[in-house]
This record gives sequence, structure tokens and C-alpha cells, in this order.
Amino acid sequence: MPKPRVAIFDFACCEGCQLQIVNMEEDLLNLLTLVQPVEWREAMSDQSQDYDIAIIEGSITRESDEERLRTIRSKAKILIALGACAAMGGVNKLANAFESLDEVKRAVYGDAARMPHLITARVKAVSEVVPVDYAIHGCPINITEFSYVVRSLLQGTTPIVPNFPVCVECKMQENVCRFEYGEICLGPVIRAGCNAPCPSAGMWCFGCRGFVEEPNVNGAKDVMLRYRKTWDDLRNRLELFNSTQDGFASS
Repeated sequence: MPKPRVAIFDFACCEGCQLQIVNMEEDLLNLLTLVQPVEWREAMSDQSQDYDIAIIEGSITRESDEERLRTIRSKAKILIALGACAAMGGVNKLANAFESLDEVKRAVYGDAARMPHLITARVKAVSEVVPVDYAIHGCPINITEFSYVVRSLLQGTTPIVPNFPVCVECKMQENVCRFEYGEICLGPVIRAGCNAPCPSAGMWCFGCRGFVEEPNVNGAKDVMLRYRKTWDDLRNRLELFNSTQDGFASS
């Protein structure tokens, strides 16, 4: 049987998630025995119009990007959104909070804001433009999770994404809760699967993996009350990765 042909494409992002794939080292070599990369700008110069699996990194910020993404989707049997930007819109989606995108461009680029390659529209996650089969969350992605998802697909099985909060993994690491340090951590409502690297390194959870399904809003409120924090404190922290959902933000 021929190896599945895999193409990796990038849109608006820092390409840090692709760099994580490069950093897989020996596991990447093992993975390459199972698939055939046919396009991956970060690591090779080849291009291809023929692929089985398309991996998309980055958010969609221009109409021309939407057209390109639809073309990629039409050719791929499986499409994977790679990282927070592709899966949720990521940090780029902060721009949507401004009434005018011209205001954002002037603030970021100054006089260069009028240059053609800086034309932008409202930021979208990949799933807001085309159907996504699987999402690998995080900023950056967890390489163990990436390897697991790809191998599961190659075996014809459905990868299972944890549906419990980061707090579970944090407790398994025996970390002292960041709330005990007077910080606001998003662990109670954010999807696990990363193995809690931020709290383990002495930082709060930033929410880069998005909400766990049906987040325990009441439980989160109890935590905030216990540590004398306000509900607005938590909602404001969620804005970084555009993790807010209408039902949650209005609670």
C-alpha cells in the first residue's frame, strides 16, 4: 500500500506549531516511515496538488486565504487544524474586538498599513471557512498529542481528545494551584491534553487549548469566590486566545 500523502500549509501564524513538528527529532523520523510529506514550506521546497491529508496552521485573515483554503479542502480526504490559530483563531482574533480593522493596522504597522500584502479582513478559525475533521489544540501544539493523532488516523481509529480540564493534569503533576499564589488560572475551564506545562513551569494556564466541552461555570465561579477574585477577572483573562463563548462570557 502506498503511504498516505501529507501536505502542511500555513496561513496567518508564527509557524511555531510547525517548528514543534520539526523538534520531534527521532519520533519524526519514525513518523516519516508511515507517511509521505509532499508539501511543507517549513521543511522542504517541494509542492504538490495531490495529497490525502492536509494539515493547516494559522488563522484565516483575508478573502484570498479563504479561497485558497477551500481549494485545499476540496483535495484533502482529511483536514486537520493545527494549533490555536487554526483551531480557534488564536491571538490573531483579538483584532476582531476592534470596531475598525484600519485602526488595528495603523497601530501595528504605522504608515506601512496601506501596503497590499497587509490587507486583512475579520479573523476566522479554519472551521469557520471549511469543515475540519480533527483539531490539534495548543499554542504551540503538544508533539506527543500530534504524533498520537496522526498515528490514530493512519490506523483508521478516531483519536480521543481529553474532555476534562487542565486542573486534572495539574494535580497529577502535584503542582501547587496557581490561585494559591494570587494568580488567575484558566485551568478549571480549559481543555486538557497538554500535560499542564504552564502551571508546571510556574505560570497560570493561558487557555490556548480552548474550552473543555460544557465547562463547569458554577465550579469556576466557586473557585473565583474562594480566592476573592471576580468573574470579570476570569473573563478578561480568557480574551487572549479568544476562548470566550457567548454562553460562558455572559454568565
